[in-house]
Amino acid sequence: MVRDLVQRMGLLGTPDRLQVPPRLAAREELERFHSPRYLDLLQRAELGEFSDEHLAAGLGTLDCPVFEAVYRYPAWATGATLTAAEALIEGRAGVAFNPSGGYHHAMPSRAAGFCYINDVVLGVLRLTDAGWRVLVLDVDAHHSDGVQLAFYDRRDVMVISLHETGRALFPGTGFEDEIGEGEGRGFTVNVPLPPGTTDRQYLRALREIVWPLVDVFDADVFVVELGMDTLAGDPLTHMRLTNNIAAEVVTELLARDRPILALGGGGYNVPNTVRGWTLCWSIFCGANDGLSDYGVGVGGVLLQNTDWIGGLRDPVSVDEPTQMAYLDREVDHVIAKVQALVFPLHGL
Repeated sequence: MVRDLVQRMGLLGTPDRLQVPPRLAAREELERFHSPRYLDLLQRAELGEFSDEHLAAGLGTLDCPVFEAVYRYPAWATGATLTAAEALIEGRAGVAFNPSGGYHHAMPSRAAGFCYINDVVLGVLRLTDAGWRVLVLDVDAHHSDGVQLAFYDRRDVMVISLHETGRALFPGTGFEDEIGEGEGRGFTVNVPLPPGTTDRQYLRALREIVWPLVDVFDADVFVVELGMDTLAGDPLTHMRLTNNIAAEVVTELLARDRPILALGGGGYNVPNTVRGWTLCWSIFCGANDGLSDYGVGVGGVLLQNTDWIGGLRDPVSVDEPTQMAYLDREVDHVIAKVQALVFPLHGL
């Protein structure tokens, strides 16, 4: 749906806005993060085999069911992320976006949270192979736990995850004091936000935590997971953002003039997610010149739904003062705690 919409809007298919065929990730590439035994289980499940060992590896559950292409589908998604990383490394692109990527919960030997193979980790490893220092910014509503695990003791990769607090949402991790270990201490940053968080609080977290760390780390490349499950109305989360936040994130990253590998991630209100990713792509393309104005009937006409008949951008939310005061206090506490734990490690 994202591809169809951006094509209809003229944002794909020109020499500077290419659709690039992905490739199937090779088994040896997947083994850089995943155990051979786990990959064997995925391949056996695809052939119709199933055992208690599959269940122990998180397969066959409500959030990670076994389906016809349970190995090939995530391997193709990972191949797309690797293709995107290679396009950046080779200088063939300045921005590469794989909306089908962002499986940040997959662990070395276990599937979790709709994620079977961690394309994020494997894409980052491809970038570090090229000698690049990588800044991972994950704005999905869920904590980037698998990515955190992979790079928890490294200082050439900074992982910043803004998410709904683990006290209220899967996977129950990602608290302020999870800041890395050993050489990587201070290079993992978690910003857990309360249920009901709105644009107002989120923007403060970005401006007071994220952008100072992005600038001091001075990465060679940005990897951004643009999960749209933070949007108001998502059936699986409790945040109340508009897609103007995603637009802000993309705009700020572009302003820093680094290669960008963008990934999709979560988003379970499908029309809102499609509109949000299309908005991000339009900004990446430098085409945000009226396509996202409120007067353009993209929501109702091209998405063929009646939820929102304006343009790509969500309308600005109206905040309730009492609730805002509570959320402001909660986010004040989070910001102060993260700054106290992490900023001194970077001279901030």
